[in-house]
Amino acid sequence: MTGEMTEDRPRSQSPVTKKEVKVMKLESLEFENNGFIPQKFTCDGEDINPGLIIEDIPEGTKRLALIVDDPDAPMGTWVHWVVFNIHVTDVIEENTVPGIQGINDFRKLEYGGPCPPSGTHRYFFKLYALDEKLHIEEGCKKKELEEAMEGHILATAELIGLYEREKNKE
Repeated sequence: MTGEMTEDRPRSQSPVTKKEVKVMKLESLEFENNGFIPQKFTCDGEDINPGLIIEDIPEGTKRLALIVDDPDAPMGTWVHWVVFNIHVTDVIEENTVPGIQGINDFRKLEYGGPCPPSGTHRYFFKLYALDEKLHIEEGCKKKELEEAMEGHILATAELIGLYEREKNKE
């Protein structure tokens, strides 16, 4: 029985899609994981990206990619930022463009900060360590980036920030 399991394993695991994905650490000096994002980084403030700190990037990483989205949006997940081909770094500075940008759901090639129409929303900062530079164009959509990353993800990290607009609290 053990031999059968071993024999089946190579057939069921595609080298393109079933790599062992490690976990990195993603933090911000501006907010804690599951904490509130300061207004400065939202549509009610300067609408700039917060600084991010990256730890435990695996060996062999050639580029990083970052997707920021809001799964609590009324019309489905709302994409706030798509950035890829980020050179390997342990810091993404506040108010910077660290790589090539895709288009967000505001139809812009830039960071679009949290701007929920009502209530408290969650904003997922998802970082990917990739084993190669991606060959996709600036202005791609999140889905195109996800497809291009398939089979090339060495590690992932996630940071969740919350935001509720003042006008929604009244």
